[in-house]
Amino acid sequence: MGEKRDGKRKKEAMPEEVGMGEKISELLPSLPPGSMQPLLSHPLDAPRWEALESLSHSLRDQYCCRRCLLLKRLDLTTSAFHWSNRAEAQGKAMKAALIPIREVLTPESDVSIAHVLAARADLSRLVPATSMAARQGTCCAINKVLMGNVPDRGGRPGELEAPMPTWRSRREDGGGRKAGRQNWGRKKKKK
Repeated sequence: MGEKRDGKRKKEAMPEEVGMGEKISELLPSLPPGSMQPLLSHPLDAPRWEALESLSHSLRDQYCCRRCLLLKRLDLTTSAFHWSNRAEAQGKAMKAALIPIREVLTPESDVSIAHVLAARADLSRLVPATSMAARQGTCCAINKVLMGNVPDRGGRPGELEAPMPTWRSRREDGGGRKAGRQNWGRKKKKK
């Protein structure tokens, strides 16, 4: 039986996990030299550990907020599917399929500092998303659909011109003696 750890039983290794470990051990020697170098190669002293903890906590909070937003969008999108007449008839089947999947998705991330320490140096190599090598892994049938020319509907504020003002007299009574001057705010002279 498995040994106890923290009051819980340690999981026994599954046969497929053992097979995977053997396969990894078999393939490791065929990798190019230096491919298993750690991403963090400097030793971490107390101030660096604190900085890493602080950064980890900050990133975890930000990603939790983002995941909450994405999960809310997912919930709203799936609820919109239930509005159609066809969906009302299939509502129970849809919920039975969606609820188990949705329950697994939580806002909290399971990424920890241990994942950073276990990361390898090749993880830091950035590959542009538009490169041919990256596109081969993400290409699908929908990418091959070509759209025709889409008409330009305009709507750019820089292209708009102000309408020409209509010409009319400034006063209904036709002006008067002081039509050209404005004496607002001036005091009248005493006689």
